[in-house]
Amino acid sequence: MAVAGTLYTYPENWRAFKALIAAQYSGAKIKVLSTPPQFHFGQTNKTPEFLKKFPVGKVPAFEGEDGFCIFESNAIAHYGTTQEAASQILQWVSFADSDIVPPASTWVFPTLGIMQYNKQATEYAKEEVKRILSLLDSHLKTRTFLVGDRITLADITVVCTLLWLYKQVLEPPFRQQYENVNRWFVTCVNQPQFKAILGDLKLCEKMAQFDAKKFAENQPKKESSKKEKTPKEEKKAEKKEEKKPEPEEELDECEQALAAEPKSKDPFAHLPKSPFIMDEFKRKYSNEDTLKVALPHFWEHFDKDGWSIWYAEYRFPEELAQTFMSCNLITENIGSPAATLRVSGEAIPSILPASLCPSPLGATSETTEGFLRPGLSPDWQVDYESYTWRKLEPESEECKTLVKEYFAWEGDFKHVGKAFNQGKVFK
Repeated sequence: MAVAGTLYTYPENWRAFKALIAAQYSGAKIKVLSTPPQFHFGQTNKTPEFLKKFPVGKVPAFEGEDGFCIFESNAIAHYGTTQEAASQILQWVSFADSDIVPPASTWVFPTLGIMQYNKQATEYAKEEVKRILSLLDSHLKTRTFLVGDRITLADITVVCTLLWLYKQVLEPPFRQQYENVNRWFVTCVNQPQFKAILGDLKLCEKMAQFDAKKFAENQPKKESSKKEKTPKEEKKAEKKEEKKPEPEEELDECEQALAAEPKSKDPFAHLPKSPFIMDEFKRKYSNEDTLKVALPHFWEHFDKDGWSIWYAEYRFPEELAQTFMSCNLITENIGSPAATLRVSGEAIPSILPASLCPSPLGATSETTEGFLRPGLSPDWQVDYESYTWRKLEPESEECKTLVKEYFAWEGDFKHVGKAFNQGKVFK
């Protein structure tokens, strides 16, 4: 009996494409709800009725005619398929999510105006994409498809994950060296089942770049008045707004609870103003060459009396059996104003963050004053005891080497003895 039901998503959702293309092959009858009034993303999926069926509130989400409900695009795409070569197929499905999606998003999203551009992150993403395409090209050298002699969910998933790369940034000079991947990708997207969902796909002719204007336009804006006002009317309206405060929005229970909490004090309010301007360095680091511009700026302006540099290492690396566990731990538990963190290792990755943070005058290397000291700020005490912290001396060769390697995401990392895997930047 063929699968039948309704898929909830939003327009042009590549994750939904996986399920829809798989349905073309399996013969499943899928009704798609992706636009108002039937489905309004951000509203419909937050209603009690929707959450009763799909507690996480994520899309795509599938509801079968028999009442069976399931979310997560890979699970939906797999629903109703055969188990032939299941382990190999799952291998490529997992590879797409863990290895392809992160760098593809980092590179492509800024070109679509939905994410701020970061030069260092983008350059790293490009290198990761090259690694992925090389791996796929080698695998497909003697194969028509990823698993077996016909298109499977593995091909569908990986193609959809590469879709925006091929549409936005993989221009001919960039992709020409990956002949086997190109042949496989073009073969797949030209199958009737793919074309029924994707249409005629046009490959990238010129690598798209970050458009600051487009990004600004995509940022949330306050609703403007329906009637355009003259300059005089605008000035009058501005004066009225200055005199008449806007009525406060009614808070829900959660917001009321947060508002009732005592306001935390700035633990550094009593310190003298430092000549080292963190925002200036962050702009250099985000938008210009790390080794040629950002790091020279850092050392030229660093104020050793008002700021300090700390090296931290997770105390329980045996808990981190997979790289994604290290990444999750980094994201959840580090809160310094600017930090470069590195996940290293192979069998059991270890988290080795190099963190730059403010320190009160007079802090010594024997203490954990400033950013880490218990009692200074409750907001910064989350899980700090799970790390060992060591203050570095800015003048030392060790400190200069660590700062260079961690902020550049490259180097020997002799103090660790493990190869670089991936990094995160917190600003």
